[in-house]
Amino acid sequence: MNHKFATAAKVLGGMLAIAMMPAHAADPVKIGFLVKQPEEPWFQDEWKFAAMAAKDKGFELVKIGTPSGDQVLTAIDNLSAQHAQGFIICAPDVKLGAAIAAKARIGNLKLMSVDDRLVDGAGKPIESVPHMGISASKIGEQVGSAIADEIKQRGWKLADVGAISISYDQLPTAKDRTSGATAALLAAGFPAANIINAPQAKTDTENAFNAANVAITQHPNFKHWVAYGLNDEAVLGAVRAAESRGFRTADMIGVGIGGSNSAKNEFAKAQPTGFFGTVLISPKRHGYETSVNMYEWIKDGKQPPALTYTTGKLMTRQNAAAVRADMGL
Repeated sequence: MNHKFATAAKVLGGMLAIAMMPAHAADPVKIGFLVKQPEEPWFQDEWKFAAMAAKDKGFELVKIGTPSGDQVLTAIDNLSAQHAQGFIICAPDVKLGAAIAAKARIGNLKLMSVDDRLVDGAGKPIESVPHMGISASKIGEQVGSAIADEIKQRGWKLADVGAISISYDQLPTAKDRTSGATAALLAAGFPAANIINAPQAKTDTENAFNAANVAITQHPNFKHWVAYGLNDEAVLGAVRAAESRGFRTADMIGVGIGGSNSAKNEFAKAQPTGFFGTVLISPKRHGYETSVNMYEWIKDGKQPPALTYTTGKLMTRQNAAAVRADMGL
């Protein structure tokens, strides 16, 4: 009889132990993907590829738009309450890095950053957080090289060419992109004195137009113009400004970054404009690969690479369809 009671006690004890285990221990893998501008095509595509990874690997994806710091912290609490095991984030402000990392630790959530690297209170990258970013300087160099090649192709005299650098130096990514483009132009023999810095107040087409318009007005000696900046919108602003000042398509070379809808619309116009091309950055790796990395980290304990940088491809009117297909778009 005592033996039976002992066996029953063991069984009951085992059942109680199972019942007392944390609920999330047996939960399926659930991963959050937080983005700062959910309405933007880039982030929509990242989510699309993350969803593909979720389907391929069999985990649950939780997509959350977090355009403010308060929304980021609320979203992390939400993920923790849902028993998610990790999340990937492109934060609205990289200086939230320490707060985000602390929240992740409290919620026992694994953390990766994408696109914009999180920094600590001193402005230094948080190296303990795996990151996949875009090599801003390398992409800038691609832009500068593309412009230099097209100047040569058109047979322009460098002394007659002005270059508008639409700058937004308070954002490190923007500064790295324009600096990279400038470095490539200088390496190709472009005169440093012909590069005009045109700061924009905000990163949109209207503010870029205003900045470029001032630069063109102040330098009436140039016969041709080239332009580069943070994104397609910056370059489109410069192109529109040149058009408004009477410069023809044949006298303008603008190369953007991003391959945005703005760029696609420009290429779709019946007649070419001064918007020559854009360096298309693929959201596929940023959405799919980061999600797979997070899944394998949660499921198998496989630590993601500490730091991964991606680049892009030059897309013009002539090769747009082929480049987009090659990038998984």
